[in-house]
Amino acid sequence: MNSLILNEAPRAMAVECSDDELRVSLTDGRTLSVPVAWFPRLVHASQAQRADYELLGDGQGIHWPAVDEDLSVMGLLAGQRSVESKAALA
Repeated sequence: MNSLILNEAPRAMAVECSDDELRVSLTDGRTLSVPVAWFPRLVHASQAQRADYELLGDGQGIHWPAVDEDLSVMGLLAGQRSVESKAALA
């Protein structure tokens, strides 16, 4: 039986964030799409703030400085949502 062995963890190379969707292009050719609703800080951010991101650790993570949001690629791949409530940001 063959099994897939990852030699290198996927990394983010580009990010797009609309009112509804966070799309992350990965270095292995995949595009990951998750609901923005999973991340209250991004929901409350302006489009300009969502567009202003930094890749961390050679693409291991994504940081939005204006809203102090940090996401890891591995967390996104695992389907991890923010544990922060929308009410906590009000």
